[in-house]
Formats: sequence, C-alpha cells, structure tokens
Amino acid sequence: MSRVVVTGGSGKLGRAVVRELLGAGYDVVNLDRLPSPETGPLGPGTLPTEPRALFVKVDLADYGQVLQALTAVDDRYDRVEAVVHLAAVPAPGLVPNSVTFANNVPSSYNVFAAAAAAGITNVVWASSETVLGLPFAENPPPSFPVDEEFAVRPSTTYSLGKAVEEEMARHFTRWNPDLKLIGLRFSNVMDETDYAGFPAFENDPAARSWNAWGYIDARDGAQAVRLALESTLTGFEAFVIAAADTVLSTPSEEIAARFFPEVPFTRSVPGTETLLGIDKARRMLWFEPKHSWRDHVG
Repeated sequence: MSRVVVTGGSGKLGRAVVRELLGAGYDVVNLDRLPSPETGPLGPGTLPTEPRALFVKVDLADYGQVLQALTAVDDRYDRVEAVVHLAAVPAPGLVPNSVTFANNVPSSYNVFAAAAAAGITNVVWASSETVLGLPFAENPPPSFPVDEEFAVRPSTTYSLGKAVEEEMARHFTRWNPDLKLIGLRFSNVMDETDYAGFPAFENDPAARSWNAWGYIDARDGAQAVRLALESTLTGFEAFVIAAADTVLSTPSEEIAARFFPEVPFTRSVPGTETLLGIDKARRMLWFEPKHSWRDHVG
C-alpha cells in the first residue's frame, strides 16, 4: 500500500479525491487547515473497519512545515510515495488579487520543492481551466474543442498564478528527468447536490458561456487524479479535465455558433459533447468521465 499526501483534502474536490484513493487501497494523509468529516474521528454509526485518512494541520505557506509533512510526522507516518496538491484559494475574486497570488503560488512552490527535497517523484496538482483564457465571453478561444494545443492565456490573477505554477513545473521536471508533475486543468467542480439547478441554464445559456458550458463531477475529477498518479508518465504534462457533456441540452455546435460565431471547430462535436477538449486525457491517462448531471435530474 502506497502513502499519498493530499493537500486540501477537506475541500469539495479534495474530499472526493480522498474517498477515491482510500477506495483504491491507498494510505492517505490529508494536509489542510481544517479536517473534513471524511478525515475526522469516527462518528456515530461509523464502522472501525472503514478506511479513513489521517489529518495533519499544515500551513502550506511555511516551507519547513511542508517538508516535514512530506517526510515524517512523529509516529503517524514516516514515508510518502506521492503527493496530490489541491489546496488553494479556489477561484478568482474570493479575496483580493494579491492575497490569491501570495497564497497559491508560494504554496505550490513549497509543495514542489519539498517533494523534490524528500525524493518524491510523483506529484499531481490542480491547475485550472482558467488558464485557457476564461471568461470566454470576453476572450473567445482560438478554436473548439478548447484543448492543450495552444499557449495559456491567463486573464485573472488566479489564472496567472496557475500559469506560473505550470511554468514552475516545467523547470522542476527539467532539473530532474525522473520527476512527474501533472497539472490537471479542472473545469468547474460540481457534486450531486449542485445538479438540481442545471436545468435553469437552458433558460439563460449566456450565464455559463464563460467556460463554454463546461463542468466536472467531483468523482470524475478524483478519478483523473488517481489515473494521473498511476500513470507511467514522466516530466510535466497538463490535461483539461471536464465532464463528457455540457451543462445544456442544446447541441454543442449549435450553442457555440450562437455565442461564438467566429470560433472554428477543429473536429465535429456531436450532440451535447463537451466543448472542452478531453481527448488528451482520454489518450494518455485513459480518463473517461462516468458521471453526468443528466443522471441526477428527472
């Protein structure tokens, strides 16, 4: 059994990742500021045999704490084989711009550098669809499906930070050819409780044009994390991670022609298939989304 550290394991995506990894037999440590129900003490009705993640409170802005957390914490664990880095201010506009950058980028540097110092060569972290140029309503993409083939185009401080993290990853892997640093450009993360509101998007499709009507079920985001950890890739790679469909019932090519008439298609996008290209993730990670909002709305 391999030990995987998950930073931000108490967040929406983090909780799904922790569950996915525990279910796959990994020994999981959650590094976060607060524990989640999945990583806390055994609650009423919880069987002692159920796997749980260890929780360690860590300030990722402190390199010393990160390095210690990736090597050993007293008698709780003494080795780490892989790192999943999800902890961050999760979106633009939640705090002042300088706070977003000062939290996210140095924390990611600390995780990358501490993993290198600890001899950990398997690191997966949360990049973001925002590096693709979001919001598309103000900055239309060069083509559909929007994929990894064109240069990143950050338009907010949050996405600038993600672009800087990807550039850091390129050089960390240049310094160490054995290192794997995979950045997963997650679309808007959703869980089952979010899907009741999806039918309303049909009445106001402009409200979701900012990311070409994309989303990712947290469970499929977690699947992508596990597949990235288990891949035999080395070096830096970035992957768009989105659901297989859009948030709409209107065909994708039809809605794209309405809102982005000047944007060409590089291939056919049948039905309500996603306009965020996940072909690379399918090809290189064997990623295949299993969950759709349509399965939860009558």
